[in-house]
Amino acid sequence: MVKNIRITYRRRCAYNTKSNHIRPIKTPGGKLVAKYIKKRANGPSCGDCGARLPGIASLRPKEYKQIPKSKRTVARAYGGSRCGHCVKMRIVRAFLIEEQKIVKKVLQQKKVKKQEKKSKKKSTKKSK
Repeated sequence: MVKNIRITYRRRCAYNTKSNHIRPIKTPGGKLVAKYIKKRANGPSCGDCGARLPGIASLRPKEYKQIPKSKRTVARAYGGSRCGHCVKMRIVRAFLIEEQKIVKKVLQQKKVKKQEKKSKKKSTKKSK
């Protein structure tokens, strides 16, 4: 199919770029006019796994300013940036790291107590 030559661009850019897409529309007067098509919005995705974030509108960056905050984010930690699964994994990881630190500290204390007992036994044997 040949491109319709009866339509001309209405803006300054005369090239078929990504931001300059047009669609021929017939007006009620029967004239063909170029209708400019906006770019498709990708929508926000998770910063860790790359999955689409549910509950957040997928718009062009400029349009996010005009919608209410409730449609821009989710009411949770890392709301509009990470998905629920990744947030859960982060929380679990942080908890396990803290637990590991506590276990390490307890083992260190046991080791110190053991050394103190050994040193007391040696000192009592030497005095006899």
